[in-house]
Amino acid sequence: MTTPLLTFDITKRFSGFSLECQATFESGVTGIFGPSGSGKSTLLSCIAGLLTPDRGEIKALGSTVYSSASRKNLPPNKRRFGYVLQEAALFPNMSVRDNILYGHKLTHPDHREVDPEQLVELFRLSHLMDRGVANLSGGERQRVALARALATSPRVLLLDEPLASLDAGFRGVIIEYLRRIWRELGTPMVYVSHSISEVMALADTVLVLAGGRKVVHGETSQVLADPMVARIADHGAFENLLPASISSSEVEEGLSELIVGHARLIGPSVNRGEGEIVTVSIRAGDVIVALDVPPETSARNVIAGVIEEIHVVGPQALVYVDIGTRLVVEITQGSLRRLQLRRGQKVYLIIKTSSIGILDAPD
Repeated sequence: MTTPLLTFDITKRFSGFSLECQATFESGVTGIFGPSGSGKSTLLSCIAGLLTPDRGEIKALGSTVYSSASRKNLPPNKRRFGYVLQEAALFPNMSVRDNILYGHKLTHPDHREVDPEQLVELFRLSHLMDRGVANLSGGERQRVALARALATSPRVLLLDEPLASLDAGFRGVIIEYLRRIWRELGTPMVYVSHSISEVMALADTVLVLAGGRKVVHGETSQVLADPMVARIADHGAFENLLPASISSSEVEEGLSELIVGHARLIGPSVNRGEGEIVTVSIRAGDVIVALDVPPETSARNVIAGVIEEIHVVGPQALVYVDIGTRLVVEITQGSLRRLQLRRGQKVYLIIKTSSIGILDAPD
């Protein structure tokens, strides 16, 4: 049996607030979602060792890093966790190169599993290595922060709202880099966010917190549809944040062709070359479901897909459609009944070009 990545059962009290939470995280990408003040950052800080719980236990890969019973409390540098904050806390007096190498040099040679040069290539930082960090854009700073954390060869990467201070373009760029961290380096991640869209885009499983307590913990698609989560998650604002490959950067003036899953979509123009990857945003409520290929319409995109799951949440229904990747569509219960939608059914999705957002900010 595989040893869990993290297990914890802790209590941390403050004046007017207490966190009481127990969960087990497996390897992969785990999201921690909840509204502001729910205890997400407090939990992550306790796991990282930046805060000491009042009681309980925390284990990483079977090894105890904190236990109130045995009075064990490893300091953060002994836990071998990477930690990235909302604001990239880089050393202002160091170059990009020195920031990345700082933690690597402090890591014991027996624990050095990640080559810093691999990180420079992964995050496309070679042209920035001699630059001072004060002269970096927001997206560049977060890429350096991620590289610096990963250069320590952490057992797990902890991310506390890493996209919250970035504009939409940089947000899309960093999402794609986070996907590559797990895909290419195999570094497990715990990702804290108040955005259910970000969590759905990145995480395999999600722990939802509210008022310092666990609401639900499970597979991402199931959690999104949980009625208790619906009370704190704004489904109306939910975005599908999906990787898209550029098929043609300009099919006609102001438009490009994108490949999302196995579907070809016409979207806004993009300042990237063919074959490059960007993140696209498609609001769940902006997609129309049809049973047959519709007659000629002004919408440029009509794509076929198969329904994987249907979840009724209040007056709405979330329809998960396989188009080579999963696309979540939000419709009313009335539409669900009228179309008699069911799992395994082939449907057609109608998406206007203006409903596709390109989250890209090359730097």
